[in-house]
Amino acid sequence: MQPIDLSAAAWRKSSYSNTDGGECVEVADGFPAVVPVRDSKVPGGAALVFESAAWSSFVTAVKRGDLPA
Repeated sequence: MQPIDLSAAAWRKSSYSNTDGGECVEVADGFPAVVPVRDSKVPGGAALVFESAAWSSFVTAVKRGDLPA
């Protein structure tokens, strides 16, 4: 996968992130084939980039409770 320029990405906090400043995950919309994900506490840090289908499968598994704690 080629590097993706995320400098102009519009990040949004996941609705599953808690409100006390911990466990904050942000995703960036507007990338048709991939989903960039980062830790909101380290906005200048690295982002993980997942293929859209893989991210969708992961989110579905989380919502169903299919993943162990």
